[in-house]
Amino acid sequence: MDVRISDHHGHRVLAIEGVVDLAATPRLHDVLRRFVAHDGPLAIGLDGVAVLDDAALGLLLGAAATARATGQRLLVVVGDGPLRQRLADTRFDRAVDVVNAFDTPIADAGGAFS
Repeated sequence: MDVRISDHHGHRVLAIEGVVDLAATPRLHDVLRRFVAHDGPLAIGLDGVAVLDDAALGLLLGAAATARATGQRLLVVVGDGPLRQRLADTRFDRAVDVVNAFDTPIADAGGAFS
């Protein structure tokens, strides 16, 4: 698993790539904990993820809950494909805002991106 943090139009973005399985969860937990501590709009890009197991989904849900508890919004960005379908099948997308791209209009992203 590789991670990269950057800024995109004033939003803090965590891009995750590779295999995010049980072996990667300790590192993912640490990265997410530090990431949601940032003040401001947050987004996690998953387009580079080949495998995302249930443990990683749980960590992403926890990060979204932590962000909400501190008054922040966390958005997950992933294009159409098997991973997007997995987020729908597990109903992850009902708990966390999931959009196709960073240029999603404000109305589609719940006000998180413009």
